[in-house]
Amino acid sequence: MSSITEKAKNKKQVLTLNELSKRKVVEHNSLITSIAKMDKTPLKMFELAVSCINTEEPPKDNTVYLSKRDLFAFFKVSDNDKHSRFKEAVEKMQKTAYFQIKEVKEKGYEMTSIVPIPTVKWNSYNDEVLIRFNQDIMPYLIDLKNNFTQHALSDMAELNSKYSIILYRWLSMNYNQYEHYSVKGGRRADQVESYRNPSITVKELRLMTDTVNEYKIMNDFTRWILEKPLEEINVHTSFNVTYEKVKKGRSIDSIVFHITKKPVARNDFYKLEEQDPIYLQDKANKEQAEELLAGKALKSKYTKLLLDNMLLSPYEMTDTSLMAGLQAHVYPLYDELKALRGLNGVKDHLSYVRAKQEAYSKRNIAKYLKKAIEQYLPTVKRQDL
Repeated sequence: MSSITEKAKNKKQVLTLNELSKRKVVEHNSLITSIAKMDKTPLKMFELAVSCINTEEPPKDNTVYLSKRDLFAFFKVSDNDKHSRFKEAVEKMQKTAYFQIKEVKEKGYEMTSIVPIPTVKWNSYNDEVLIRFNQDIMPYLIDLKNNFTQHALSDMAELNSKYSIILYRWLSMNYNQYEHYSVKGGRRADQVESYRNPSITVKELRLMTDTVNEYKIMNDFTRWILEKPLEEINVHTSFNVTYEKVKKGRSIDSIVFHITKKPVARNDFYKLEEQDPIYLQDKANKEQAEELLAGKALKSKYTKLLLDNMLLSPYEMTDTSLMAGLQAHVYPLYDELKALRGLNGVKDHLSYVRAKQEAYSKRNIAKYLKKAIEQYLPTVKRQDL
């Protein structure tokens, strides 16, 4: 029987820390709103493992592989006792950690309790860790045609409280819907706004955070379930979140959150030349021009091809500047290639780019794709000569 290392290399699923820092976690909303019966370490380990799943090509045997070295780095563990602590965390995750998922059915609701990762395998003589998911959890991780949420693993890495992680996942779920319906339509304006100002009853929040029997005094609940987690979320993630309490009678009935996204610094790819009239106009006109370009990009057949080849994610499609950059600087080059080789030529090029994909910053994906097609087009033109 081959070793874990050989299996991992054969499947090409061992991921480095640099790769992990760019990955997204994609989960069904039912899992996000479930009760996570576990502390922060098993929950973060689960999120880390989920980020390694390619939903287009689900892992065989529900198995992914991680490096011990990068696993410890992700959790910022560097002391001499790290292997013992890792072993304890794995044992705790498998013995006491589970999700309690509630789903509405025709005749009522259905409760399912699932231990998400029943098998973790490693040894003393190489660096790989095998993680095998429970088959019952897989539909919530790969069957994602509707009602799913995507968030950044790098945001999750810095959160040090179980409640911060749970709240961040729920806030991401709502804000994802705000971004989706803002672009796609299909909801009234007030409904769209409600996604970035989501409300949850205190009873529901207690259930989701598994604190029905804890922090009975509202001041304690506010401090440990709202204030402390939001401090972490505001410092370490892409969100800025505030909240307000809504009373019903004399007691606090629900919480309304207000979510905004932190601005992302533009890179050089989006700094157009000074003579470009769009960038000489005022900010409102520039934003309008970007939105028009992004709208065209969303309808483009090339966007679908990028999604098919996992060179673009639904999460990145909500980035107006990124989509505008693709429409302005990349898709015209794909039009040139299409004129020379047809749409299949573009498909073949993107398939090759995916196979040779370098490590890149998520903010530079448009620049990366532009460079790839600029290098390829001259070769095609020379061949035609």
